[in-house]
Amino acid sequence: MNETATVLVADDDSDIARLMRDYLEADGHTVLIANDGRATVETLEQHPVDCVLLDVMMPNLSGFDVLRRIRETTDVPVLMLSALGGDSEKLRGLGLGADDYIVKSASPSEVVARVRAVLRRAGQARPAATAAAVLDYGRLVIDIGAHEVTVGGVPTPFTAREFELLEHLARHPRQILTRDQLFERFWGEFGDRHSLTVHISRLREKIEEDPAHPRYIVTVRGVGYRFEGEPRR
Repeated sequence: MNETATVLVADDDSDIARLMRDYLEADGHTVLIANDGRATVETLEQHPVDCVLLDVMMPNLSGFDVLRRIRETTDVPVLMLSALGGDSEKLRGLGLGADDYIVKSASPSEVVARVRAVLRRAGQARPAATAAAVLDYGRLVIDIGAHEVTVGGVPTPFTAREFELLEHLARHPRQILTRDQLFERFWGEFGDRHSLTVHISRLREKIEEDPAHPRYIVTVRGVGYRFEGEPRR
């Protein structure tokens, strides 16, 4: 039995919104509906939610604009739902901090399964109590307990998924982690394969002096990634 979650369905197509509400409620969730971008922002300001199913093409702020606003204040899981299935739209959504990108041709049951998966991952995203409190790589310092990262002494904001991915890489220095291993750990059975590439790129932009020639997160061609360096004791 899944824990009940509150899911905000943001879609200007009332038929789709009602259909998703019916399927999500049948899965045990409480559902809120917003029919345009501004209503979505207002609903999020007024109600705590556990997940947002966000249409890209909406009036009064697009889904991309709404996602930017969401990521200014919260790491709530967001799944983009769009009739646009091109790589550029997917990369844009994932690059702005979406947890998943779903094309509207997907069946309602698949959408519900992907909502369930992202909620499960969000619930599991907690550092172990016995984990090292701080990973100090000199210029890069990851404070596990405080959920903070400083780069060159400057606090740097990370989404929850970015922080979890960086922590996992940093806990396995000099160890090759394959793309399949990382995708399965952080996205599970569902999700877009572009997600890992986009998140690695975002990490490099935040922690590397030269993202095009990374010092910390190195690509092992054809295999995956390796975190370079050893943490200070």
